[in-house]
Amino acid sequence: MTPKRSVFLVLLTMAVALAAGAQTLVPNAGAATTLAQAKQPAGAAPRAAPAGSLAPLAATPAPVSSHAPYEAGDCTICHQSADPKQPGPITKKGPALCLQCHEEFVGVMKREHAHPPALENCTNCHNPHNAGFRKLMRNETRVQCTSCHAGIKKIMDTASVQHQALNIGAQCTNCHNPHASSVAKLLRQLPFDLCISCHNRDDVTDAKGKKLQNMKTLLDNNKEWHGPVAAKDCSGCHQPHGSDHFRLLMADYPPEFYAPYDPRRYELCLTCHQEEAFSTAQTTTLTSFRNGATNLHYVHLHQSGRGRTCRACHEVHASKQKNHIREGVPYGSGGWILKLNYKRTATGGSCEKTCHQERSYSNRAAP
Repeated sequence: MTPKRSVFLVLLTMAVALAAGAQTLVPNAGAATTLAQAKQPAGAAPRAAPAGSLAPLAATPAPVSSHAPYEAGDCTICHQSADPKQPGPITKKGPALCLQCHEEFVGVMKREHAHPPALENCTNCHNPHNAGFRKLMRNETRVQCTSCHAGIKKIMDTASVQHQALNIGAQCTNCHNPHASSVAKLLRQLPFDLCISCHNRDDVTDAKGKKLQNMKTLLDNNKEWHGPVAAKDCSGCHQPHGSDHFRLLMADYPPEFYAPYDPRRYELCLTCHQEEAFSTAQTTTLTSFRNGATNLHYVHLHQSGRGRTCRACHEVHASKQKNHIREGVPYGSGGWILKLNYKRTATGGSCEKTCHQERSYSNRAAP
């Protein structure tokens, strides 16, 4: 863009804004919304500024957000000259210029984990004049973030299972603070608390509309937490940006009640649990779920065509009984809960009227 063209657009934008009416200033937001913006045609796509350009956007279609000093024509807030035709260079370099007004960010940027682009220059992400996106963002949040984070972009674009948190509301900034954080990875809260802040309702659904478990209620009512949950490490099992596995899992885990045994399908579980405990028919050491030396994990998993998967007996997040034994499990698509009626005994345990009539096992001599 030529200098004359740039100056013309600045003057044209200011004239339209002033003619449209008074500016509505947003305290501490550093941006203003004008009446001209309300006239933007319905369905008009937001505009991204040309790569590397900080020039003001043209007045038509109206920008979505505009910097209050720019709207007021107060060029000397940032530039050496008050002349809009030749405002001259900016008076300070990097974030120092922005922080002289946005003082609330001085403390933010002192947090332990600061975003390198924010430390370098606010204009890496924001246009200081006006923009086609909220908060003077130079592009849509997800596009802006993934312009640097190419690896995350690949996951998000190709994952067959999408995390809805990345597609709604503030997108990436639902979970990350784009400026700085006291938590690693620029997270807004500790990972577990962050996940629970969304997964604490009964109306949360997956990308296909299927209702998800209210995790806060489940954990509050079941005090036997699975190891990764007790460690408050949701990402030990789940990929927060997208996955090719059921429920955003990091690796394979069978979602079915019945499935033929194949250790590849239990890749997630076997990252922590010893595979031999499920593939060895006779043992006195690999598992406590045995009748004498008969490995009952093996018996349940290796039934031809109707091998029980982990979910048939275990709750993977939290349970009332040790070893994450479930009280019941959804059976079929009709919503019926199959009760396990599991009872722990001094020498083992028993199940009653579940997949079979009452059966008990003993893994040790009576005390």
